[in-house]
Amino acid sequence: MSVLVDEDSRVVVQGITGGEGRFHTEQMLAYGTNVVAGAVPGKGGKQVAGVPVYDTVSGAVREEDADASVVFVPPAFAADALFEALDAGVDVVVAITEGIPAQDTSRVYRMLEETDTRLVGPNCPGVITPGEAKLGILPGNIFESGSVGLISRSGTLTYQIVDSLTSRGLGQSTAIGIGGDPIIGTDFTDALGLFEDDPATDAVVLCGEIGGEDEEAAAAYIDEHLETPVAGFIAGRTAPPGKRMGHAGAIVSGSGTGTAQSKIDALESAGVPVGDTPEEVVDHVADLLD
Repeated sequence: MSVLVDEDSRVVVQGITGGEGRFHTEQMLAYGTNVVAGAVPGKGGKQVAGVPVYDTVSGAVREEDADASVVFVPPAFAADALFEALDAGVDVVVAITEGIPAQDTSRVYRMLEETDTRLVGPNCPGVITPGEAKLGILPGNIFESGSVGLISRSGTLTYQIVDSLTSRGLGQSTAIGIGGDPIIGTDFTDALGLFEDDPATDAVVLCGEIGGEDEEAAAAYIDEHLETPVAGFIAGRTAPPGKRMGHAGAIVSGSGTGTAQSKIDALESAGVPVGDTPEEVVDHVADLLD
């Protein structure tokens, strides 16, 4: 099995005619992802890398039976693209776009609560089920099919940990980059629930960072609900309070929560071993699978 995407996913790329959309569509196709359509207002009738382009997502759903969307739309127009995908009723939307105004994202989030669509992101690297499909910008060559699920706020840390897992012969069931913005669709708790229900996932890596309280909430969820073992990594141990580090959500307010140490303490209290380095995380995963 897999989580969120698989070889049967039928993908529409919103923003396919732009530079990023075109490039990553070609990469997704090369990986084997079933990209069936693009959607760009006013560009209907064109083709990109052999993929037909429609004016709307609803047109792609109607004509190509698309059930998943990946969004490569500039920040100023990304919210409208997300509203369109939600209105079209696709199962999964992966929003790659960085820099969407928080006010726009909050409006999307309110609509999301009224639909059955799963939103991943924004400001995320995407989702991949190795050997089957990838939606986003993840470098497919470092992933290997296996039984370790991965959830991360950081794309770069995802790649580091996955590379270490693969080098140790520990393949991945699915990797989900949830994104580093303050307001996102799928959070750690949501993703943990998906992996708990996936019989092909034997262990999960949770890769967090400073800012917000999502990792603390995930620790409480793990303690109360998860049987699948989890290993963790928290970035930003040396970050000064009040300074944003990389992601829009990676800022410690000084309230005592949101720090690397508060997240590490919460995870360890829930029985989650936390590695100091990606390599140490992989050591923990290996121990959990023994």
